Amino acid sequence: MNSSMLKNLNIAIIGAGYAGAASAKALSLLGANVTVYEQAGQTREVGAGIGLRPNSMERFRQWGIRDAIAAVSSPSDYFEILTATGEPIMKDSWPEIEKYGPTHLIHRGDFIEALIGVLPEGMVKLGHKLEKIEAAEGIDRDKSVLTFTNGAVVEADLVVGADGIKSVVREQLFSDKGPVFSGEHAYRAVIDADATHGLTIDDNLRMYIGHGTKVYFLPLRHRNQVSFDITVLNPESTWAPSITKEDLLKTVEGFDQRIVDITRELDMDTVNVRAVYDIDPVDVWHSDSVVLVGDAAHSMLHHQGQGANSAILDAGALADALAEADTVKEALAQYQATRKPVTDELQRISRQGWSEDEVNSVFPGQKPESQQQSAPAETVEA
Repeated sequence: MNSSMLKNLNIAIIGAGYAGAASAKALSLLGANVTVYEQAGQTREVGAGIGLRPNSMERFRQWGIRDAIAAVSSPSDYFEILTATGEPIMKDSWPEIEKYGPTHLIHRGDFIEALIGVLPEGMVKLGHKLEKIEAAEGIDRDKSVLTFTNGAVVEADLVVGADGIKSVVREQLFSDKGPVFSGEHAYRAVIDADATHGLTIDDNLRMYIGHGTKVYFLPLRHRNQVSFDITVLNPESTWAPSITKEDLLKTVEGFDQRIVDITRELDMDTVNVRAVYDIDPVDVWHSDSVVLVGDAAHSMLHHQGQGANSAILDAGALADALAEADTVKEALAQYQATRKPVTDELQRISRQGWSEDEVNSVFPGQKPESQQQSAPAETVEA
């Protein structure tokens, strides 16, 4: 689309999480009129840390915000997977590190604050929970009408549904299938690096697996903290289940004593407890003037660490498509054709149940040749 068309394009983004904030930055750089509508009264992310992959950092460089992200994150050169007691299973550099530089480990809250902080003042409107989305009538039938629970009514040329795993946009326009329980719980906390009993040795992600449990150990050196995540099989599907310290300790029986000690010393009031959900692949992500991005389009389990990265790359691909195509309709089709095959595969891989013997099937093509016992599957670039 030419610059004059883009400057006259009114875009409403539903949700100010990773996908919404990244989309707002990418689309506003095109010159479009962008407004983000967030249901919460404040923008914040609880929980733990994530890794921003090299190709995500490259998008930030293109958008002129790489330094803002780097300032609140720690660079990581590799990730390592170990047995419960610390014997190495695999160790490898992050994909595309030689091309784009290291992965950056960041707290979810810092990431959201950094993204929101680079948006123009007033672009994000809080306290707007979407109630209904409809096609406009009459000569404006290519537009959408958004009705919010606070009574606000908005028209937009393009609506970007970035409203997460429980997306109202997805449910009303594209799929009424709800989230799918994985049979797992995730127990997450952020602790001081000094409280890790010597396990904090550098800035790289380590994962310990065994006995049906996965422990993610993600240093946040810039905060002198560590994101500590225990993911465990559990049939209780309540979104926010209740657990005790004794329950938590049972999940790490047989693990490195330092992991057991960290778990024993956790303040349960600081532990974020969630049942783990994703969604089935959605057949169609867009209409002529509405499109899904991020978890609204392809919420996936966290075992590949690709949820936030996929949202960022969605935002970049959507902006690219709008710049290249002649119409919004064509751009949305191009965006889906670019991103959906990748995220479908990431959703599939992320759902695989795995043990230390199955690492290569979960991280296809990433296991070093010296540690491979069979030919790797095709690598998926997010």
